[in-house]
Amino acid sequence: MMPSGSAWDISDQPVAATVKAMLEYFSEANAADCRNFLQSMCLLCENIPMRLESRLMSVAGYANNVCENPSPGVTKEEPPSPRSELQLVKRPRIDHWEHYIGAVTRSLLRRWERLSGALVKEVQLENVWVNPRTANRGRDRPDQTPGPTDRGSRTPEPDGDFGSLESRVTLETFLQGCAGKVTAVAGPAGSGKTLLMSCLGQQWAHGLGPVPSSYLFVLLEFRLLNLLSSPLSLSELLFRHYLPPKGEDDDDVKRAIVDYLLSNPAQSCWVLDGYDEFYSKLSGPEVQGERLDPEKPLPVADLISGLLNRQLLPGCTVLVTCRVRDVMDLEGVSDKVGQLLGWDSQEIKDYVDDFFGVKGDSANRAFGGQAADLLLSSQHLLAMSYLPALCNICCICLKHLLLEEKEGGAKVQDRGGETRGKDAEKKPEGVQIAGERKESGEDLITDGTNGRTQVQIPSTLTPVQIPSTLTQVQTPSTLSQVQIPSTLSQVQIPSTLSQVQIPSTLSQVQIPSTLSQVQIPSTLTQVQKPSTLSQVQTPSTLSQVQIPSTLTLVQIPSTLTQVQIPSTLSQVQIPSTLSQVQIPSTLTPVQIPSTLTQVQIPSTLSQVQIPSTLSQVYLNVLCAFLSRNSAKGGKTGKAKTSKPPHRPSTLSWYRSEICELSQLAWRGLEKSKILFLEEDIPRSVLDFSIRTGLLSQVELRLESGTLARAYCFIHLTVQEFLAALRIMTSADVSDAQLKKRFNLKTRWTTKSDQRTVFTDSLHLYVCGLASQHCAPALGELASAGWVQKRQALVLKLLNKLCHSNALTGPKILELCHCVQESQDHQLAREVVGTRTTLELRNIQLLPKDIDALAFVVNSVGDSGVGLDFGACSMELECLDVLPRCRFIHHLSFRSRKYGDKFAEKLSSVLPEFSTLRKLEFCGSSLTATGAASLASALEKCPEITEINLSDNSLKDEGIKHVADIFAKLPRLASVMVSRNNSSLTTVDYLVGKMSSCFNIQRVHADAMKEVTVTFSQNSDMDSHHKKSEPSVSLLNQKWNKPEMQKVVKSLARCPALSVLDLSGGQWDVEVLKTLTQFLPKFNVTEKIILNDSCSSVDDLVVLTALLSKHPAVVELHIRLQSSPDPVPVSIVFSGGSKRPANTKTLCLGCCGLLHTGLTRVLRSLGTSCDLAVLDLSSNCLGNNGLKKLLDVLPHLGNIREIDASDNGISVEGVTMLAGALCSCDNLTEIHIRDGGREQVILKFCSGGRMNNSSLLPAHITALCMRLVRCRSPLELDLSHSSLKDKAVESLLRVLPKMASLQRLNVSHSVTSTAAALILARCLTVSRRVTSVELRPQSECFVLFDRGKAEQASCRLTHYSLNSDNVERLTEILLQGPELSDLDLSSNRLEDEGVKRLVDSLPRLKINSFVNLSNNSLTQRGLLDVAGTLVTCDDVSGVEVSVGAGERCLIWFRQNDGRCEKTLSVKGSSLESDHLVRLAAIVSNCPSLTKLEFKNNSLQSEWIEDFVKALDVGQTGCSVSIDECWIRAEKAVSLVCRCLEVSSNIQTIRVDHTTLHLFLMKSTGLTSVSLVDCALEGRQLSPVKSIIQRRPSLTELDFSHNSLGAAGAESLCSVLPLLPELSSLSVVSKETCETVVEKLSQALLQSATVQCLNLSGHVISDAAAQTMTAILPRLRSLNLSHCSWSAAAGLQLVRALGRCVRLEVLCLDCVHLDENSRACLAQALRKIRSIRSLKLNEIAAAVEPSEANGVLDLLAAMEELTRIEELELDGWRMSGGGVEQLSRLLPVWTELRKISLSKNLISDQSGDKLLEALTSCGHLEELSLCSNQLGDLTAARMALVLPSMTHITALDVSENAVGSEGSESLSRAMKCMKKLSRIQLTSVGTSELCAVAASLAHCPLIRDVGLGWNNCGDEVVLELARVLPVCQKLTRIDLESNSVSVVGVEALLRALQSCPALELIRLWRNDVSSSDAQRLSLKDGRLNFSST
Repeated sequence: MMPSGSAWDISDQPVAATVKAMLEYFSEANAADCRNFLQSMCLLCENIPMRLESRLMSVAGYANNVCENPSPGVTKEEPPSPRSELQLVKRPRIDHWEHYIGAVTRSLLRRWERLSGALVKEVQLENVWVNPRTANRGRDRPDQTPGPTDRGSRTPEPDGDFGSLESRVTLETFLQGCAGKVTAVAGPAGSGKTLLMSCLGQQWAHGLGPVPSSYLFVLLEFRLLNLLSSPLSLSELLFRHYLPPKGEDDDDVKRAIVDYLLSNPAQSCWVLDGYDEFYSKLSGPEVQGERLDPEKPLPVADLISGLLNRQLLPGCTVLVTCRVRDVMDLEGVSDKVGQLLGWDSQEIKDYVDDFFGVKGDSANRAFGGQAADLLLSSQHLLAMSYLPALCNICCICLKHLLLEEKEGGAKVQDRGGETRGKDAEKKPEGVQIAGERKESGEDLITDGTNGRTQVQIPSTLTPVQIPSTLTQVQTPSTLSQVQIPSTLSQVQIPSTLSQVQIPSTLSQVQIPSTLSQVQIPSTLTQVQKPSTLSQVQTPSTLSQVQIPSTLTLVQIPSTLTQVQIPSTLSQVQIPSTLSQVQIPSTLTPVQIPSTLTQVQIPSTLSQVQIPSTLSQVYLNVLCAFLSRNSAKGGKTGKAKTSKPPHRPSTLSWYRSEICELSQLAWRGLEKSKILFLEEDIPRSVLDFSIRTGLLSQVELRLESGTLARAYCFIHLTVQEFLAALRIMTSADVSDAQLKKRFNLKTRWTTKSDQRTVFTDSLHLYVCGLASQHCAPALGELASAGWVQKRQALVLKLLNKLCHSNALTGPKILELCHCVQESQDHQLAREVVGTRTTLELRNIQLLPKDIDALAFVVNSVGDSGVGLDFGACSMELECLDVLPRCRFIHHLSFRSRKYGDKFAEKLSSVLPEFSTLRKLEFCGSSLTATGAASLASALEKCPEITEINLSDNSLKDEGIKHVADIFAKLPRLASVMVSRNNSSLTTVDYLVGKMSSCFNIQRVHADAMKEVTVTFSQNSDMDSHHKKSEPSVSLLNQKWNKPEMQKVVKSLARCPALSVLDLSGGQWDVEVLKTLTQFLPKFNVTEKIILNDSCSSVDDLVVLTALLSKHPAVVELHIRLQSSPDPVPVSIVFSGGSKRPANTKTLCLGCCGLLHTGLTRVLRSLGTSCDLAVLDLSSNCLGNNGLKKLLDVLPHLGNIREIDASDNGISVEGVTMLAGALCSCDNLTEIHIRDGGREQVILKFCSGGRMNNSSLLPAHITALCMRLVRCRSPLELDLSHSSLKDKAVESLLRVLPKMASLQRLNVSHSVTSTAAALILARCLTVSRRVTSVELRPQSECFVLFDRGKAEQASCRLTHYSLNSDNVERLTEILLQGPELSDLDLSSNRLEDEGVKRLVDSLPRLKINSFVNLSNNSLTQRGLLDVAGTLVTCDDVSGVEVSVGAGERCLIWFRQNDGRCEKTLSVKGSSLESDHLVRLAAIVSNCPSLTKLEFKNNSLQSEWIEDFVKALDVGQTGCSVSIDECWIRAEKAVSLVCRCLEVSSNIQTIRVDHTTLHLFLMKSTGLTSVSLVDCALEGRQLSPVKSIIQRRPSLTELDFSHNSLGAAGAESLCSVLPLLPELSSLSVVSKETCETVVEKLSQALLQSATVQCLNLSGHVISDAAAQTMTAILPRLRSLNLSHCSWSAAAGLQLVRALGRCVRLEVLCLDCVHLDENSRACLAQALRKIRSIRSLKLNEIAAAVEPSEANGVLDLLAAMEELTRIEELELDGWRMSGGGVEQLSRLLPVWTELRKISLSKNLISDQSGDKLLEALTSCGHLEELSLCSNQLGDLTAARMALVLPSMTHITALDVSENAVGSEGSESLSRAMKCMKKLSRIQLTSVGTSELCAVAASLAHCPLIRDVGLGWNNCGDEVVLELARVLPVCQKLTRIDLESNSVSVVGVEALLRALQSCPALELIRLWRNDVSSSDAQRLSLKDGRLNFSST
């Protein structure tokens, strides 16, 4: 094309020269060359603007091969190049592209014309505001920076999240520079996103807006894309779904357009509207950078994802709209994100004006003004109106309400004074409201009064009272309390509105006292209207005030904005004659309301009922839309002349249509569907919905490309509300579906959240419809019963959420909205009942949110609640609403978003919080300016106690503002101003404040980061307790000498300080000296703390000198080497010392002192002879330092203790100490460990011990000989010494000579068995030995008494004692004293050793027990141990188990006179021959009374042989055999076989899996029981045959089985055959009525039965009738847990009145109605023989109003003088019932057990009850658990229980006993010598040490319950101490406490002394699972499981 050659080589030429040469060349070239050049340039160059390119191509033409006069540079013979072929295509491609753009332009204009026709106001992008933020771009996104042509139009993009209003920009500005980028515009549903995108398209079509007109504008709606289910290509998406080209079948046209699009992707703009409505979720590319094939059919979601991820059309412009929560899905793909901002109040008002046509027809202005006022006064309407779509709906609603009110015909007064009634009101026709949606067609009717309601003036003002003096007038504090006259004629109005001045207060208003003082003109012409405000005369006295005559009709606006002032004076209507003005004759009765709540609101604007909840708003909205139907022709089939219905009749009028619409809405909600095709909606409903405007039409293209009609609700919230209406009115929606939908939404969104197209408001509408206010409306659509049921379910679900502890802040806020909707104040109280503070974090708050909080918060009343706003976006309007939250105790604001403006606004409302106690304004952007505002406001908050302004930027000036109000706030407790960039000036100012503000208790400053001031309360100062002095903490202050001088001067001026803490200074010696020089001027009473302020010996010397120079200093503690902790340094004064007076202490531990440094320290002490304690531990003194120390001992006359441990002292130093011990008279105690290397402690007090635990064995004799001369009580500790046998022998030889020795500790020293046996000989060499307890690698000791011991304890455990050692040990024991117990457990005795020991038992004197557990015993050894029952008369019991938990105990008879013996064999896998031998042992032991076998793997035949072989005496023997197989048929078979093989069986019983036998010679069988053994009726046959042969049977028990009708039949057949049968028990495990019916019939024939137990059965009316004949002969009756009808129950209870012989009655948990309880009371009055009465839980259903029934039952018991057992659990008995019971107790002198659990007995009632119980001298069991007892009752117990000497069981669990109460109980327990069981579970205190200690005084205690008390190790350690004394203790419950491993290990050690203890429950304690497993393996009695 261009000439070749060197002349065209432009590589080295400047660009300008090159361009010039090209222009010169082509200016002379022919046309063909020019065309070729232009075509080539268009093909080769990228990003040429389309208009330029099209013009160039037009000039170039199509053909380049038809050239005229080509230049020589062009070769004609060249074949066509590929470039020339492309040129043939590009021109028509551009043409088709331009034609397609034209078609799109026309389409978008038609779309906008269709949409704009229904608009109220014009849409302008420059008036739409956006809050921009920088998007989170993905790492691998390609650079989308615009080219040079775009850079000039870009706007800065702020970082971070959505900014504040200050960073807002217009939408037009925001979209500038979006070319080639992905831009997201977010906004809530109804914010106008779709409309704005259509407007953007319309502007593009006109060549305006941010999108160039050369671009292709593609507008796709996601809700329509949902209909495309099949894969499609990019061209199919464009032409089939968006817009087909004009020639639809011309594939070449489509191809050309697509080719151009693919070649020029940057020339297209894709607007993707409504991503929130898309069913699918967009995803990122699987392979980064991978391109998608545009011709390949893909799912529509993949196509859209490809556009966003630049896999399709890279470089195109993409604009996506969505909701804010969906922005997260676009992270990584969007380049910029903006959030549409809602309208402000002015924009809302302008829209309302446009809607009602204020600027048009004046007749409609009244409605516009009224509507605006109503909307701004309703929080719900205002909150909705922030969104344009909802604002339109609100206007429609208000219009409906105003019309409804107008048509209601409010009674008004016209200008001539004539009264018009409601029916007489006429309405002109044809008045159209301007600005209304054109399709609505509504008319607004007015009465010609410009919309203002005329006020009727009353003839008199009788109710009004005028104060006689001005001082009696109450002046309102705010403008909201101003009373405005009801008519304008009473107002003196200036000539222009600009002259009107509104006063800020009413203090200047003067009111006349009498009417005579009021100046009334005779004619209206005398009324002078001032032209200017200066002419207005202000009355100077009360008599000059003119009073309007209509004060009772004054309307009080809530805000000043609601006051309507006419714009011109011409609008003021003044009566033409004075006669029209009605003046009252007198004003005497007028009453001025003292508060705003007393003001009577007149019947004007307030008559319009504003909906109080969102749901009620939508109910009115629904009625408003429904009312349109009658305006457009009425409902089909109904009279069109009917008057348009009003709510609630409107709803019933259109009931069927509402039902259909709500069903459609619910169906769409269930399927996430918002578009409904025409065929989805019934035609009649569709027509109705279009007429009313509830549905709007949407045009769409189906997958085939054809146009179709679809419909959607006017707004998503309307669909959700109608769905909620469906839920509340239709049984088609099940309870389960409701519960599934009833979820609180959170405002915290994550990518994993399930997307929904709806606004998540369904639950709000459901809650609102559950309100009682909506019940009448719902009753129009469904039955009242159904509505009540569904409302109750919703309230139940809400109540459950109110009690949930798992709700986050956003969900709590949502719950508040729900409760507000429900209008249920009880639910509101439940929300805050368990939440003292409502925490809201990281959410955007709107005024409606604060309003919802107010509804909930105000329900608490004076108890108050807190609000904590953390990082919440909150505009200043929210603070205007915040004062609605009354009773706020705590307000907290934490966010950098809150600055001085926020604080200033907050300050304006703070004084309105009259109950505010705590204010936090932390982590914000507050400066001194904001602090000044807050401080000024806080002065008006007299209840404030805490202020926290930490983490701001107050600096010194701001903190001074805060400090200046300290003295003005009397209740102030603390102020925090930490992290505020303050300096030393702040510290100095705060310290100085202590001199003027005397209630400052503490000033704390930590490096100026933490600054806190605390105050004492006036109550503390006025109390009789001495007020503690204040303290100052100035930590980590790096002061130099001048700064130190400044601070100490301020401190010297302070009043008396208790503590001065100056830690962390790390000063040099000079600064430290400055401090010590001023120290005498300080007034410090306790101590000065200087941690980390001392680092060298020089510092030590400076501080040590204080002990001698400053007499007030009594202690000095320094520890330099404490890394990583701070160096502790404290100077203690007399007030802070716990040591005796006139003594001083010096502690210099870990200071690295050498002997030279010690010399300097001792020199600095001077002649201080008061030093009592000197601690030099952990230094480097060595032997030289020790020598220096010993040298100064004579000069330390008051010394009491010196600690020189860990100072590198060797054996040489120990020798020096030994010499000092001899030479120093007052040195009485030296503790040495590890040869002096670990511990060296010298004590100079009287008495003591010597600890030489690491001395060599060779020195033991010499050491002990030195100690022989010691006459003081001595303890010798030789622990951890590894004593050899010879060393032990040496020790043993000298022990008798050590008369003062009390305890010998050899823990971890005696490790060999031989050494243990040698040391055991101390029992023979010294008669003072009371206990020898030895175990290797554990605690070992020998205890000595002062004189001869009566008995001793010997325990040698965990050694390797074998049979040979037993003989040696036996010889020792035979020579020793009498033994209390012998413990040889955990050795290696095995069978042989055990046999040798048991053979010697008759010769040994043992009082308590022998423990041989864990000695590898087998069944042979078991038999040997069992044989001791025969061979040793003193043996009283044997417990043996040779299984996993090997146990072997031999118990000896106590001196209690009893001679019974017992044998227990468990888990021992016995064989048949073992049983035979055991039978022989038992037969040879006539005194054996109890034999127990459990889990021994016994077979049935062996048991039979054993029973057969038993030979029992006359005293009898009980045998129990527990095996898991003893159930059902096998149990029956075993019973029968035992009865056959033995005639000595008196009673036989199977209970669960245990066979119980009682054998005695010469007696017959009297009792057969098969209880809870899975017995079925068909299995009774074998037993039946046995029973028939035993006529002596007196008792049968078949309880807790499944007998059924067959079993009952079998049982009934044998009852007549038992003439001696007196007791029958058949407790039910089923609900078969026939059992009782058959038994009752059989019992009629068995007249001998006197005891009957039918618990748990279902008793029919027929059975009850039969039983009435049986009951009179009974002595015992148990019908607990029975079920019956009211009639049957009444029959049975009446029959009880004839049971005059009844002794036992049990009616636990039966249902007795009011009549039955009355009959029971009558029956009890007749039955005087009762000894046991159990009526537990029968009064559980008694309401408080029926408490008299309880009193009647109690009164009926007055004659039960023989009663021994009474149980009244669960009666909910309170004061009256307890008082009645207390009057009866003195009569019940034989009472042995009383249970009053689960009642409401208070402290006062409990005191009376216990006092009455003193009359029951035989009382053994007392249960008062689950009541309301406290310390008072416990104190009474301490006085009463000691006198009740028979008490064996006490239960006070689940009461609030407290710590004082536990002390009282412990005093009582010390006197309860027969107490065997005490339950103190969950008694409200963890301080139970005293209770644990008192167990030592209860010798018979067996069961102790201390669970669920949060007890710590201190309680367990006390338990471990007393356990060895409690020898009968078998069970301890410590579950759910705070016991650690330390406490459990103490229990483990104590268990070794408690062989009888079977179980310690330790579930839910502070023990890890691994430690629990380890400890339970050591002793299985430690149970950490929940069962």
